[in-house]
Amino acid sequence: MEIKGELKAIIYKNEVNSYLIGELETEDELITIVGYIPFVNVGDSLKLIGKYVEHKEYGTQFKVDTFEKLMPETLGALEKYLASGNVKGIGAQTAKKIIKAFGEETLYVFKYEYERLAKIKGISLKKAKEMSESFIQNWEVWQIVGFLERFGIGADNAKKVYDLLGVSAIEKIEANPYLLIDLSRGVDFRQIDKMAMDLGIAYDNEQRVQSGIKYGLIRSTYNGNTCVLKNNLIEFTITLLDVSTENVEDNLINLKAKGDIVIEKRKNEEWVYLNTFYEAEQEIAVRLIRLNKAKNIKKINNIEVSLKKIEGNSSIELSEKQKEAIKLVNENNVTVITGGPGTGKTTIIKSIIDIYEEKGKKVVLCAPTGRAAKKMTETTGKDASTLHRLLEIGTIQDDNMYKNTINYEGAPIDADLIIVDELSMVDMFLMNYLLKCIYQGTKLILVGDSDQLASVGPGSVLKDIINSEKITTIHLDKIFRQAAKSKIIVNAHRVNNGEGFIKKKEKFEEEYIEENQTQQSSENQEMNEDFFFINEIYQEKMLQQVISLCTGRLERYGNYDFFKNIQVLSPTKKGMLGTKELNKVLQASLNPYASDLGEKSYGEIIYRVGDRVMQIKNNYDITWEKIKENEEQNNEVGSGVFNGEIGTIIKVDDIEKGIKIKFDDGKIAWYEYSELEQIEHSYCITIHKAQRK
Repeated sequence: MEIKGELKAIIYKNEVNSYLIGELETEDELITIVGYIPFVNVGDSLKLIGKYVEHKEYGTQFKVDTFEKLMPETLGALEKYLASGNVKGIGAQTAKKIIKAFGEETLYVFKYEYERLAKIKGISLKKAKEMSESFIQNWEVWQIVGFLERFGIGADNAKKVYDLLGVSAIEKIEANPYLLIDLSRGVDFRQIDKMAMDLGIAYDNEQRVQSGIKYGLIRSTYNGNTCVLKNNLIEFTITLLDVSTENVEDNLINLKAKGDIVIEKRKNEEWVYLNTFYEAEQEIAVRLIRLNKAKNIKKINNIEVSLKKIEGNSSIELSEKQKEAIKLVNENNVTVITGGPGTGKTTIIKSIIDIYEEKGKKVVLCAPTGRAAKKMTETTGKDASTLHRLLEIGTIQDDNMYKNTINYEGAPIDADLIIVDELSMVDMFLMNYLLKCIYQGTKLILVGDSDQLASVGPGSVLKDIINSEKITTIHLDKIFRQAAKSKIIVNAHRVNNGEGFIKKKEKFEEEYIEENQTQQSSENQEMNEDFFFINEIYQEKMLQQVISLCTGRLERYGNYDFFKNIQVLSPTKKGMLGTKELNKVLQASLNPYASDLGEKSYGEIIYRVGDRVMQIKNNYDITWEKIKENEEQNNEVGSGVFNGEIGTIIKVDDIEKGIKIKFDDGKIAWYEYSELEQIEHSYCITIHKAQRK
């Protein structure tokens, strides 16, 4: 059944999955509509296809199966549409002026004669062009949305498709629906395949089989893999497409001939790569070897003298293993330093910085995430940046990262020595970017713990470099005496060794303490308890424990303020103990509504001043400012907030229509309400999200 009308009100909207309850005014009546209807606003004209259903509490409703956004049919409706914020640069007053000036010609002016908009007072020619482009893009995207929706493909992909294929997107997709596999990461192949079948593409069609093969390879990257066994890929493709083995093997040959895939033989096995993944791995290997074999022009003569000088100028006495690591850094252009927590990695980094800076060398510190860079700064006393900032990756969007890695040419890094911490979090593409930006002769030190969670992106860079045995690696495996007082550190090592937790306060085993190791802080300094194992089997009691710990109970064991020192982690998003529910409960307990501070509802979520929030996607364009404490210095201004950065809401401004966030590194940025899909509460975050911090 089909109905048409104007969306008069949105009663409820889930911003995560776009489920909407609203009121549609038709020519005859006001109808309650329900369904998944993304990117619509009050005032939009809609054509809905669905059926009437009877809700036991709310009565008759129209359940939407598919929908289409219509061009407003009256001048009043068009004015509402223009004033709703859909078109960039147009508000209520400007919309009224445009309708008054052009009347029935308004749509024609926007599409074909935007220069005429500049005749209205307050609209420049540049602004008129921007308005026209925004108007046309909106409608082009909506045509694509309507087209994709018919095949069950989410509207969130429509904008990406429009950007990549342009105004003829629908025609190109109809000619080859499998284009969508390459255009948008995360698209469901079965939905696209159904579209192709509906459009008449044959089961054994070459495009279909080759796209199925590439889909199998792409899916494997979601789990961090860069290649798959050929036999496994063939079996997957046969099951997915219901085609013959011969058909799949023939198309593997065709894809290889076209350069879309690479098949590599290793011993008695064949492994299949997407070409971009293979080239990225090859470039990493070639550049690392080339960098390592370059002339060691940054080598310091008489390093023993420098080591003694460093020890003499500080209270730290380096262990033999730490001295060995520093000597290896001096002897090699590329060095890996790996080990678990408390094994002395930070002390080595600090000593290297002191030694090389004392010789006038420039040392650059970096890490893959904002939190890791901040921690590096705190522990070394030297500025550290994220890899994104260091490499000036400001225009490469996430979905195109894999396609652009080979052609990316970043700004060369001005440094004699580069130290990358937390390398286990770096995926293969970010590593490739980094190596492209390092001069020959620069020393590169890669630091990390290969037992940590793998990178969110594809590849196990740190582990693979270590396993290759081509790069000098120092393994740190002894916990220092002071670190051994921490049950967190000791238990981390016990887990890696397949042992159980130390749960009670007791003497730590000597096997975890390096014998005769010089203490790096006073023996008399008492270490507070830092590890507790609370054994609960009921979710309700677990939830009570979490709330109790976060609302003051931990203060008995140290100066633990939730908003400064505590982060709740969960392995899942769903359920009573998932991040979504825990964020609601913790917000209610820690930051209840205060009328004088303000709040903003966004679907089911409420954002308040004082809330801890996390950026959940890279935004290279958003501007920020860092306020300098010294009045004589100018504030720092820049752009870009990246996935995983955490901050605090410091203002909710209904006049400005936005939320002001201060991030942990001091950046302050304004978010328009339309940009709130980029953030989420971070009272509780997933363990994988914690990697992004």
